[in-house]
Parts: sequence; C-alpha cells; structure tokens
Amino acid sequence: MRVVIADDNVLVRAGIAALLREAGLDVAGESGDVDDLLEDVEAHQPDVAIVDIRMPPTHSDEGLRAAQEIRARHPQMGIVILSQHVEAGVAMRALAESPERLGYLLKDRVGDLDEFVATLYRVAAGGSALDAVVVSRLLAARTDDGLEPLAPREREVLQLVAEGLSNRAVAERLGITLGSTEKYVSSIFAKLGLPDTGGEYRRVVAVLRFLHA
Repeated sequence: MRVVIADDNVLVRAGIAALLREAGLDVAGESGDVDDLLEDVEAHQPDVAIVDIRMPPTHSDEGLRAAQEIRARHPQMGIVILSQHVEAGVAMRALAESPERLGYLLKDRVGDLDEFVATLYRVAAGGSALDAVVVSRLLAARTDDGLEPLAPREREVLQLVAEGLSNRAVAERLGITLGSTEKYVSSIFAKLGLPDTGGEYRRVVAVLRFLHA
C-alpha cells in the first residue's frame, strides 16, 4: 500500500512514517502543509492520504478542507483524518457526507500499529472507520432511553459496528461466531428502528445519526 502523510509537526510526521515503513507500507510523501500535500497526492497517487485536521497557516481546518479537495479530485482514494482531540462534529459531518473510503482517528491510535494499519487497509478497500473514543462519547452522551432496549452485549456490538467493523471483524474482536454477530446486528437494528442495508459504511452512518440525534 502506498500512503502520503501530512502533519505540520515534523516529529509526529516522521514518527508515523517510520512506523508505517516498519509495517511494510510504502510512504511515498511527507508534507508539512496542504500545498505540499496536494502536490504529493498528484505526484504519487497514493492508496490512502493521512491528513491532520489542523494545518498551517491558521491551524483550524486546513487539513480537513484539503482532504475534501482530494476526495473531489480522486474519489477512489482513501482518506484517514487525524486529530489531536475528539471533534465529534467534524467526524459526523465528514462521514455523513460521504463515508466510503474515509476514516477519522485520534493521533493516540497511531501507536497501536496493527490496528492503525488495519484501518488504512479497510479505508483503502472502500470501508470507513471511526475512532472508538468518539463512538464511546457519543454513546455516553445519550441521555434519553433510546438505547435502553439494547442488552449489554448488543451495546458492545453497536459500538464496534459504529467504528466501521464488519460483522466478521466484530466476531473476531469479541470472540464470538459470525452467526451470533449477525443475529446481534439484526436485533440491534430492529430495536433501534434502523435499516440494515448490508453496506458497512451505510450501517455506520445510520448508527451514528441515531447516536448523535
């Protein structure tokens, strides 16, 4: 897999690049601003662009806007957005607009190399990924009884589904059978009144819209 990385913090950028090269990925470009990022994308045509939300000059949303420009030019390219802090609103808007080939992770997650690399492959393959911390906060923020019908195990499954995991990946994470996972997912959607469309990224959007309602 070929990736490019954009982060204005040279230590963070170099650290991510070193980890990914150690994992066998081709880090084709490293940039510290959005102009260099866009040049790297055009020059190297990566499978995934890893982009920090806050980039120079204002350190507000330059990275996010650059990611949107990349998606407009290269809709088949994966984007993984990195953030220092939980910005659930940003994640929700990005996923709701076009969730396929998109991930949103906190920078702390990069340290778990196996999970980070798995996320990159999932996004490159057309899936989506949302940081577990964001999902947990959205779940905790629900003060109404919308999740009350769910059993404890169903809540666990719901969180993993919202993170973007497939039924098979959920089964592996929880150590249960694929058949059991499929039954849990069907039960969750039935209890919450959400359509089970079969598409993994559409499931994520449906669940997140419910959690953020």
